[in-house]
This record gives sequence, structure tokens and C-alpha cells, in this order.
Amino acid sequence: MSIERLRATPLFAGLPEEHLERLAEMSEPMHLRPGDLLLEEGSPGDALFVVVSGELDVTKRADGSELPVARIGPGSLQGEMAALEGGVRTASVRAVSEAEVLRIPNEALRALLESGPDVALAIIRTVVGRLRSTEATLRQREKLAALGTLAAGLAHELNNPAAAIRRSVGGLGEAMALRGRAAAALSADSPRLARLVSARPAQGAPTDPLEHGDRIEEVADLLRALGAAEPDAMAGDLVNAGWTGEELRTALGGYGAAEIEPALAWLASVTSADALLGEVSMAAERIGEIVGAVKDYAYLDQAPVQRIDVREGLDNTLVILRHKLKGGVSVKRDYDDRLPQIEAFGSELNQVWTNLIDNAVQAMDGGGELRIRAELAGEGVRVAICDSGPGISDEALPRLFEPFFTTKPPGIGSGLGLHISHNVVARHGGRIEVTTRPGETCFTVTLPTQLPAR
Repeated sequence: MSIERLRATPLFAGLPEEHLERLAEMSEPMHLRPGDLLLEEGSPGDALFVVVSGELDVTKRADGSELPVARIGPGSLQGEMAALEGGVRTASVRAVSEAEVLRIPNEALRALLESGPDVALAIIRTVVGRLRSTEATLRQREKLAALGTLAAGLAHELNNPAAAIRRSVGGLGEAMALRGRAAAALSADSPRLARLVSARPAQGAPTDPLEHGDRIEEVADLLRALGAAEPDAMAGDLVNAGWTGEELRTALGGYGAAEIEPALAWLASVTSADALLGEVSMAAERIGEIVGAVKDYAYLDQAPVQRIDVREGLDNTLVILRHKLKGGVSVKRDYDDRLPQIEAFGSELNQVWTNLIDNAVQAMDGGGELRIRAELAGEGVRVAICDSGPGISDEALPRLFEPFFTTKPPGIGSGLGLHISHNVVARHGGRIEVTTRPGETCFTVTLPTQLPAR
């Protein structure tokens, strides 16, 4: 590459002639066509690249998709972070148009840094700017990912009670139709029907298995004596609804053999309708519980800073993530009843619990024991979230809270979850610590009762 082309690049514009000549000798010009891959995320950082002409897209894999980070043009640096620290590429770069790129190997980069403070400062400014830009982009994506987690959990949790309501409503239609046919067969103006309509069992089904079995046998014998077509099957439903043999004998008193079947059909419709209405009520309560948990989790319609109970935040987070816990994760909670309320940014703190619990579940590969402990820590509170996973390696442990660092495979996570959690805890004047060994990893968050003075 000619010295004139190098001098036209802003980074090298101020270099003395002899440095430009040396750089030209040690560097390798590259020509890229649209679609060509310049850098691949996860590959070793063996060189720095300078875009001389053309446009390229920078992307980062996260949660199985390619996230656009930036579109770069002439004068841009790429790969400088991996080259400087001798690590791996944290993003991929692909040509959008015809592009000319200068490849500067690591040994040339070191010589370039030694050439003078101006070049070193220019590269440092580029690195810092890149970190800020990438972190801002991925922070936004972390927020979107959190919304996705919330939406997925909400959809999963609401689906079951909603499906139960749909089933129950359909069953109610059948029960009402059965009731209508039975009433027609018995004659709507019959005083005996009025007595049957007002009849209800005095109590629920017996809980003792032996007593439950004895009552079914008693009711089946009665139905058999009355000439019922399917006494055994019908007896179980009636006993489950709370009927005893004596109560049925009273309710069915005066009915002839021809009327027993429609009378029992009436009772069956009433029993079924009551049970279905109970299911609808339970499902509606479950929906209300989920919606209430989500509202509390997000602190909707509330000021950013609240006096909060961390136990409620932990429980609401578990509701949101319940769909991830059903595959074999058991949860053990140990909350101190004496915990004080603390001043906090409630929704941000709940995001910390979400990150830590979600990481714990992933570390256990969907199966194991999740232990959550909340206890007094002086005048503040301490929350420990522990998993029974394989633990964290000694190499990874010192870097856990660094931005973009992750122990997950490329494309699974952005490496910002723990970094953001660390910053949120620090904003609250607290600290987050980790202890780990095979079979147990604990992240411990300690928080004061008051936010630091702002």
C-alpha cells in the first residue's frame, strides 16, 4: 500500500515519513468484495485492521442471532482490542461494499505504538470509544432481552390458567345442556324437582382414603338399589362433590324408577357445573396472582426509588422465571422474618435477581437445587443465590464482572449481565461477591438500607 494511502487515513496522518515507510513495509493490504468476512467472532486477535475505503458491518452474536453493532467506513480501526490484549475477537466484521483494508500484524502494532505518543493516544481513544459504543448497544439489547424473558414467562404462565378457563367454559355449556334435558324429563313444575334443586351436600369429599372408598361403596350400593344405569362410575363423581348416601336418599326421595336416571342426570349437571365454576375461579385467581407479580416486579405506576422488601422482589422474580424452573430445578428459600425494608431502585434490583437466578438455572443445565437466602447484614440485608452446578473455573473467576466477558459459548449471552448487575449493586452502595466450588456457586449481594447520597 502506498504511503499516500496511509497518510490519508486519519490515524496515520500525523506520522513522520520514516514511520509511514516502516508501517507500509510491515503491513498487508487486503481487498474485500461484498459479503467477504474480515473478522470472525471468537477467532484469535493476531492483527489490527484499518479501513482505507468502503463500508463494513460489525455484528455480535447474542442468544443465537447476529446483533448489528455498527457500520464502519474509511479511517476506522477494527480488532484493536483483541490485538492489544492477545485475546479473541469479540465481534465479526463483514464487507458491505468493495473495500480496501490494511492488515497490521501484532509485531507491526507494537512498533507503531513505540513510534510516538500521538499514535498510542489515537488508538486508546478508539478503543475507549468502541467500548462505550458497543456497551451502550448491548445494554439496550439486555433491556430488550429482559423484556423478552418477562414476556416469555408471562405468556407461559398465563397459558395454563387461560386454557383451564376455556376448558371449563366448554364443560359448563355441556352441563347446562344436560340440566335442561333432565329438567324437561322431570317436569319443571314438579315439587320434587324443586326439592332436588335446593339439595346440596353439607360438606366436601372425605380426605381420608379409607373413608373416601367406603363412601363410594355406600353411594354405589344406593344407586344400584335405585336402578341407576352406571352406579359405580356415577358414585365416584357424586362422592367427590361431597354427597353422602343419606343425603342422596333424601334428595331422591319419592322418585320412581323411571325418574331416577333424569334425577341423577340433574345432580350430575349441578355437580359438574359447581366443579367447573371452581376451576374457573382458581384459574382467574392464578391470572390475578401472575399479573400482580409482574406489576410489582416492574414497579409499574410507581416512583423509581421505593422502600422495598427484597423478599417480595425475589418471589416476584421466581414467578416470572417459573417456566425455566419446571424442568427439574427445585427451589429452596430461606428468608429472615426480621429483614428491614431498604431504599432502592426496585425494577433495577429485580433485574439483578433475574440475571443471577437465570445464570444459576443455566449453570445447572435445567436440573438441580436453587437456594435463595435473605438475611440481616448489620443494618442492611444480604441475599445469597446459590446453585448446585459444576462451579466456575479459576481462570474465569477474576473476570466475571468485566463487560463482554462470558463463559458461555459464542452467541449465547452478551457478557453484560453480571457487569450490569455489579453496576446496579454498586449504585445502591452495596457489593456483590462470588464463592464457587464443584457442586455449589453462590453470588452474594449485600445492600444497605439507604441509597448513597446523590
